[in-house]
Amino acid sequence: MTIENKTIVQRALAGLIATGDVDTLASSLSNDFVHHRPGAAPSTRTEWLAAVQTALGPTAGMQVEILHLLADSDHVVVHSRRRLPGTGPEIVVVDVLRIDNGLIAEGWEIIEPVAQAAANLTWWEGTRH
Repeated sequence: MTIENKTIVQRALAGLIATGDVDTLASSLSNDFVHHRPGAAPSTRTEWLAAVQTALGPTAGMQVEILHLLADSDHVVVHSRRRLPGTGPEIVVVDVLRIDNGLIAEGWEIIEPVAQAAANLTWWEGTRH
């Protein structure tokens, strides 16, 4: 099951990253797909696909580099680095996707701007002994 779930996510992302077209991704999502992001209300399938199309569409030109793709049971984790064209911001993203009946049923996304990574570690530095 783990390898099959990883393949589902790889197939969904391959077309999206290559062309910016959300059709392949859309066909891999369940109808009741829910997307979660800290500090925001959950998104429906339709809402999330519209946001992805805006970010990755042909006119946006975001580059996505998959750094890690890991699977465990019904969850697949994608660690990626994303860049906007030119001098746009660079972000690192971790997506956790839950697979149900061969489709992506739920997703959680954590985003960190690379430029802010060092500042976000200050809380950690104070806890070391």
